[in-house]
Amino acid sequence: MHKKLLSALLVGTAILMPLDASAQRATKANAEKFLSEAEERLSEIGEEASRIAWLRATYINYDSSWLEAKISAEYTELAVELANEASRYDRIRGKLTPQQVRKLDILKQSITLPAPTTDGAAARLAEITTRLDNTYATGTIELDGETIPQNRTETLMRELKDPAKLEEVWTKWRENSKPMKDDYIAMVDIANEGARELGYSDLGQMWRSNYDMDPDAFAEEVDRLWGQVKPLYDNVHCAVKYELNEAYGDDVVPLDQPIRADLLGNMWAQQWGSIYDLVKPSGIEAEGVDLDKLLQEADYTPLKIVETAEEFFTSLGFDELPETFWERSQITKPADRDVVCHASAWNLDDVDDIRIKMCTEVNADDFQTVHHELGHNIYQRAYNIQDPLFRNDPNDGFHEAIGDMVALSITPAYLQQIGLLDEAPSDDADLPILMQKALDGVAFLPFGLLVDKWRWQVFSGELQPDEWNEGWWALREEYQGIRPPAERPADAFDPGAKYHIPGNTPYMRYFLARILQFQFYKAACEQSGWEGPLHRCSFYGNEEVGTRFNAMLEKGNSQAWQDSLEEFTGTRDMDGSAMVEYFRPLMDYLDEANKDRNCGW
Repeated sequence: MHKKLLSALLVGTAILMPLDASAQRATKANAEKFLSEAEERLSEIGEEASRIAWLRATYINYDSSWLEAKISAEYTELAVELANEASRYDRIRGKLTPQQVRKLDILKQSITLPAPTTDGAAARLAEITTRLDNTYATGTIELDGETIPQNRTETLMRELKDPAKLEEVWTKWRENSKPMKDDYIAMVDIANEGARELGYSDLGQMWRSNYDMDPDAFAEEVDRLWGQVKPLYDNVHCAVKYELNEAYGDDVVPLDQPIRADLLGNMWAQQWGSIYDLVKPSGIEAEGVDLDKLLQEADYTPLKIVETAEEFFTSLGFDELPETFWERSQITKPADRDVVCHASAWNLDDVDDIRIKMCTEVNADDFQTVHHELGHNIYQRAYNIQDPLFRNDPNDGFHEAIGDMVALSITPAYLQQIGLLDEAPSDDADLPILMQKALDGVAFLPFGLLVDKWRWQVFSGELQPDEWNEGWWALREEYQGIRPPAERPADAFDPGAKYHIPGNTPYMRYFLARILQFQFYKAACEQSGWEGPLHRCSFYGNEEVGTRFNAMLEKGNSQAWQDSLEEFTGTRDMDGSAMVEYFRPLMDYLDEANKDRNCGW
């Protein structure tokens, strides 16, 4: 099943059994029987739910939305019933096998939006989440007399350079999220009540409990990781602000304020690679690689991009994608209907019906995104040998990191090997290439952190609904050093303008993935015998790396993430130092470039 789908569907209701009945059932034999039946029941409904969700995502209309809301309620009623029953075996954990205990914890902790036992709560929650998702997916703006769909607004933010037009597109897209707020308030109330019935103080604590460590310790862990990489982000931010000031002047980019969010080449200012031409390192004649141009000149199509990404994985020894992948995936946007364009990877039968859903265009962003999404598919197929409850990753950052790790191997040497680049650039091009990657990978870090920090504050009540938007921008200024292009209206709900908020996808996984991808990548490069600068390594074609990589992927969620991390990297700790090492040449350059500048915000 598609991981985001599984998370979205795990909402529901349950009827608690009388305490005396539950006490009778709390035996090792009954725990084993319960787990076997739970896996069977989840598998039976899981494929149906997956196929309905796929239909709704690729053919949005009243009927497909109705079907998804209905199956979502059914699926999640079961999920929370199982979660409540799993908690009854807490008193005999010491008598169970480690695998049984892990399965019980997965049943209790993997629900993204639990509904309480109130009659009708699960159905209402399913209706709300489907409506939120549809509101986002069908959002449009009017620009110069033309109706622009959501995926095209993202393209405009990449391509436009006029600050007035950028502000117009940015602001108009956020009009679509205003109507979401009442639904979001209701959703938070229902899900928080469900989390409390499962024994958590609020939904945020429940989310943080799913990392094989104490939830408070996990919050401290992500702050520790951010502290490791923050100096790198601060240097990139400072350089970008000064270069944008040169391009736009003091009125648009004052040096004593955070950067305007609409000027960074991305609808959410989460990745800044599209403004590379405006902020590239000065005084360096060598140029980086213009992958957009290379793809266009080589007459790449969306299909060829997917075929190229598949070939990366087969070069490591992984099997080719099944024929059903090519028959059933949505690779480009259909012209005749509304679809969810947000890129995602799916396994609809939890075995080998793997697919991607994208509205792929021929550009560098989608070239890397396809490699990323196929990484999900390869992972999904690798762990299908596990018991159903273990067919997932042990830490939700793992799934996201797999494809991102492969994307780091999209080096000039790799582009040469696949015939996209005739001649690799000189070593002098390292800084431009690293800056290009930092504008995406490093710039993303604080955004990846703050989305869930905002939700944790919402779920705990630290932020009340009338403070949500203000709290959102407080975090964005604190962590990212950005601001909205103009004062936001009192009724704005700007968090809803980001897919993962109405889509209810936990976001900390993306922050963790940025850290983990460099750990995985460094380990793979060491395994391949690479001895040069880390950023030049590509393990394309190395089957030994593929074998060791697959051994980790096959474990799925059958063991703690610390064990899987240690098996592949040799350490049990997530660590930002590999990322810092990768960008060290850029860090040294920016330290010098920024030494006389007024950095910060």
